[in-house]
Amino acid sequence: MNTLHDFSAVTLQGNDLPLSEFNDQVVLVVNTASKCGLTPQFTGLQELHDRFAEQGLSVLGFPCNQFADQEPGDAKQIGDFCQSNYGVTFPMFNKVDVNGPQAHPVFAWLKSQKGGLLGSSIKWNFTKFLVGRDGRVIKRYGPKTEPRAIAADIERALQS
Repeated sequence: MNTLHDFSAVTLQGNDLPLSEFNDQVVLVVNTASKCGLTPQFTGLQELHDRFAEQGLSVLGFPCNQFADQEPGDAKQIGDFCQSNYGVTFPMFNKVDVNGPQAHPVFAWLKSQKGGLLGSSIKWNFTKFLVGRDGRVIKRYGPKTEPRAIAADIERALQS
């Protein structure tokens, strides 16, 4: 597997979605959680989606319950929460593991492409990976990086 486009993931609605659907788009992949202190970042993620979608940005949310059980809900609960509290319209996927032997292949690959400050493991919710139109990882952002702080990098990626 060489690019994001080589993978697939199951949406909250239960559909297997080939990530090749996002070919020639800039993608921001984020592991999310509904009960985290960083959950308000959904607002900023939705703002990025609204601002840049027509230029070719897709935000992809992957709920994860590996950090202090902060994503306990099922697919319907997660979707309802994201829509009713933050107006999320970007694609959200079924709950995944991002670390360990059961890590979703997308996250195993993302981490292999861009390690973090303390190694490749994802340390917390709302770690973000910016992927170029070619499906290759451009940059990794820590959980506390606010979505608006990524806007300039997104603009550059959209122009290349």
